[in-house]
Amino acid sequence: MARTLLDIDQSKCRKDGICSAVCPRGLISLQEFPETCEEGYELCLACGHCVAACPHGALSNRKLPQGQSLPLRQDLQPSTDSVVQFLRSRRSIRTFKEKAVPRDTTEKILDCARWAPSASNSQPVSWIVVEKPELMKRLEELAAQWLKDEMPGYARFFTHVPNQGEIILRGAPNLIVALTAAQYPWGDTDCAIALSYVELAAKANGLGTCWAGLLTRAAQANRTISESLGVPEGFKVHGALMLGYPLYSYARIPTRNEATIKWE
Repeated sequence: MARTLLDIDQSKCRKDGICSAVCPRGLISLQEFPETCEEGYELCLACGHCVAACPHGALSNRKLPQGQSLPLRQDLQPSTDSVVQFLRSRRSIRTFKEKAVPRDTTEKILDCARWAPSASNSQPVSWIVVEKPELMKRLEELAAQWLKDEMPGYARFFTHVPNQGEIILRGAPNLIVALTAAQYPWGDTDCAIALSYVELAAKANGLGTCWAGLLTRAAQANRTISESLGVPEGFKVHGALMLGYPLYSYARIPTRNEATIKWE
C-alpha cells in the first residue's frame, strides 16, 4: 500500500496548482485538492519546493513537515546593489592573522552550506575541519614533498618561497575539506557548490578563504595525506578551503575580463 506524502489543510488550500507546478518530478496533480501519484512517496526528493511555494501554508510534506521549514523573512532580503558588491568584493585571502577561528563560527558557516543544491537533493557532502596547528604544518610538509616528487611541473611554485610548505596552506589557522563517497558520481560538482556557499558565508562572518587546490590534488593522489586528514576509507576529497581572519583589508574592487557570451 502506497504511503501518503502530502497532508492538505483544505480550509487553507486555494487549489491554485502552485505546488504541482514547482514539483521537479511532477508528482503532484490537482484533483479536488492536490494529491500525489501512487509512487509519490518513494520518488519524492524531499526538496521542499511544494511546502516552500504554497503562499497559504496549506500543505505539509511527510518527508519535510511544514513545521520544520524556516519562514522567509522579507525584511532581510538584500538589495541588488548590495549583493553585487558583496560578490565582487570577495577575494582569495593568502595572508592570515595569527588568530584562531572559534569553532562555533565555523559550525555556523558549515550550517549555511547545508542549503547548497546537490544532485537530486542527495545532500552527499561531509566535512573535515582541521584546527590543530601541528596537523596543518604536517599537511603542508607532506603535500609539498609529494608535489616536488610526483609533479615536477609544480617546482616553480616553490622557487621564491623561503618556507616551501607555506605555499600549500599559506599559514591559515584552519582548513575545511569537502568529501563524498568515492563512488558518488556528482562529488566534484556538489562539493564545489557547497564550498562556494562556505566561501561566501565565511566572508559574511568577517573571515577569509582561499581554495587549497594543491592540497586537494595531493590528498586525492596520496593515501598518506588523505589518512592524515582523517578521510574515511571509501571517501574522496573533492575540494578544500583555507579559513582564517584576513591580515589585510581591501578598499577597491579590481576589474575582471568581460564575460564571454554566445547568444543563440
